Amino acid sequence: MGMRGVLVYAFFAVFMIDLCWGTLMSCHEVRKVFQLNEIGPVKSIPETPRTGSDLQVCFSKNKTCCTKKMEERYQVAARRDIQNLLQISSSSLKFLISRNVAAFQETVDSLVRQAENHTLGILLQTYRDLAAPAAAPVGEFFTDVGLFVLGSELSLEEASQRFFDALFPLVYERLVEPDLSLLTPPYAECVRAACRDLAPFGGAPGRIAAHITRASLPGRVFLQALHLGVEVINTTNHIQLSRECRRGLLRMSYCPHCQGLTSIKPCMGYCLNVMRGCLASLAEVDAHWREFVRSLELLSIRMHGAQDLEQVLLGVHGLVRDAVAHAQRIAPQLSAQVRRVCGHPSRQRPEQVSSVQHSGARDSIPLKGASRNTDDTLSNRRKEFISSLRLYRAFYGGLADQLCTNDLGSGDGLDCWNGADVASYTLRVVGNGIKAQAENPEVKVKEADPVISQVIDKLKHINQLLQGKSIPKLGTLDQIETGSGDAYSGDCDDEDGCWGSGNGAPERRRIVTILTPENTNNHRYHHPQSKGFDQTNSGVRGTQTIPLALVWICAFALLSGQFPPVFAYRTELKEQERLLDYEMHTFLLCNLVSELQEKINTEESLISSPILSQLFLTMKTVPKTVN
Repeated sequence: MGMRGVLVYAFFAVFMIDLCWGTLMSCHEVRKVFQLNEIGPVKSIPETPRTGSDLQVCFSKNKTCCTKKMEERYQVAARRDIQNLLQISSSSLKFLISRNVAAFQETVDSLVRQAENHTLGILLQTYRDLAAPAAAPVGEFFTDVGLFVLGSELSLEEASQRFFDALFPLVYERLVEPDLSLLTPPYAECVRAACRDLAPFGGAPGRIAAHITRASLPGRVFLQALHLGVEVINTTNHIQLSRECRRGLLRMSYCPHCQGLTSIKPCMGYCLNVMRGCLASLAEVDAHWREFVRSLELLSIRMHGAQDLEQVLLGVHGLVRDAVAHAQRIAPQLSAQVRRVCGHPSRQRPEQVSSVQHSGARDSIPLKGASRNTDDTLSNRRKEFISSLRLYRAFYGGLADQLCTNDLGSGDGLDCWNGADVASYTLRVVGNGIKAQAENPEVKVKEADPVISQVIDKLKHINQLLQGKSIPKLGTLDQIETGSGDAYSGDCDDEDGCWGSGNGAPERRRIVTILTPENTNNHRYHHPQSKGFDQTNSGVRGTQTIPLALVWICAFALLSGQFPPVFAYRTELKEQERLLDYEMHTFLLCNLVSELQEKINTEESLISSPILSQLFLTMKTVPKTVN
C-alpha cells in the first residue's frame, strides 16, 4: 500500500471513530427512552452532554446527559419500577389466596344451604305437618350458622336455643297435643317462653351448638389466616424504601442512562447487593411465612372427624329429628307441665285454623338450591389450595434473588454495569436479612422496617392459633387481622375482595351422634310452676353456693392438670389432634363457667338453667389423656 493509501485509511479511521464517539455521547437515545418510559418531560434533557457537577448520585468524570431534575425524576422512576416488580412477583400468590377465600366462603354457603335443606327434608319426611311452619326458624338458625362459620362473633348457643324455642310451640300443637286445633298467638308465645325451663328437647340445643362450634373454630382460624396472608402481601408490596435504598436503585438502574447506556443491565452480584439491601426487612418475613404455610397445612390435616365442618353440618338434621322425637316421647309430661304454666290451650276460630292449615301446605316449604359437585368439598378445596401454596414457601427468602435473576440483573462479565462503569463486579456479595447487610457495600441498612415488624408479629400470633398453641376467643381474630391497621400501607385494597392439605389423614366413616332420650321418669329436667313460671314472687331461685362451687371446681381442674395441658404442642399428628380436642373442650368449659358467673351477677334462676347440664355434659366428654 502506498503512502497515499495509508493516509486515506488513517483519515477514514479517524472519521469513523469521531462519528461513533459523537453518536455515543449524543443525548438523543437518552431523550427517547426518557419519553418512552414516561419518566418526565423531555424539555429538561440537554441536547448534548454536559458536565454533571450538580449531580448527587449519578456523578461521573465524563460528560453526562443528566441534570439534577432528571436525577430526581429517575429516582422516582426507580422506586416505581421496584414496587411494580414486587406486585407482579406476588400477583399469582395473592390471587391464589384471594381466590380460595372466595371459594371457601362459597363452599360454606352451599354447605349451609344443603344442611338447611336436609333438616327441612327430614322434618317433611318424618313429621309432615311440622315441616312447613318450621321452615322460617330453620332458615333463621342456619343463617346464623353460616355467619358464625365465616367469622361473625355471635353466640351460636343462643342461636340454637332460639331455634328450639321457636320450634317448641309447633311441636306442642302438632305432636304433643295433636287433637287440638292450632293455638292462639298468645298461648303459643307462652309455650315458647316455657321452652328453656321445660327442656322438651333434652340437651339437643346445647349439643348442636357445641358440635358446630367445635367444628367451626378451626375453619374460622383458617379463613382468618387467609385474610392475613393477603394483608401480608399488600403490606410487603408497598414497602417504604429507605433513602439509602432509593439512591442505590437510582445508581443501579438509571445512572447508566446519563452516560448514554440505556440498554445495559447491572452485574448480577451488584444487583444482588442492592436488592438484598433494599429488601432486607422482607427477608426477615421468610421464616415466619414458611411457618405460616406449614401451620396451615397441619391445621388442614386436623380438620376431620369431629372437626370436619362438612360432616358436622350435614349431621345436624339427624340431631334435630331425634330432638323432636324425644319431645314426642315425653308428650304426657310436657302436656301437663305446659298446662300448669300456660293454662288450658286456647283454640283459634275455625276460619283461622283453615287459613293457617292451608298456608302450611307442602308446596310452601322453601327449599334452597344447594346443588354442587361432589368433588367440590371443603376438604378437597383445602388440599388443592395447600398443594399450590407449598410452591410459595420460600417466596420472601428468595425475593431479591428472583427479581435480579428474572428482571433486573445481567450475567457477570464485561457487558454489565457495576455501579460506576461497564465492567465486571468484584465486590463481595452479602447474604439475605438485616444482619447480613452490615457488610453490604452498596446499601446501608440500619434497622428493620417497623411496619414489617408488625406484620411479623401478626404472623407469629396467627401461627400460634393455627398450631393450637393459643385458644381463640371472641374478637381476637379481628384484632389479628386489623391490628393497628391505620398504620399499614398494605391493608386490603378494593381489588382483593376483602370482605385448603397434603395427603391428609385417611377418611373415617361418618359418625352421627344420636340424641339419647332422657328418662321420662326423671323429673330433674321438668320443673313445676313454683320453680320459675308462676307470675308471683314465689319462684325458687338458685343460691350462689352451687355455681360458685362449680366455678372453683373448674378452675381447680384446669390449674391442677385434671384436664390435659392445652398450651403444649407436639409435632406428631395424633398428638395435635388430641390437643385440639382438649382445647375446644376447655374453650367450651370456660364459656359455660363465664355464663354461670353472669347469672350469679344478675341473680337469675340457676336451678332451672340448662347451663348446668351443659357444663356437666362438656366435662363428661373431655377426651382422656393418652400418655
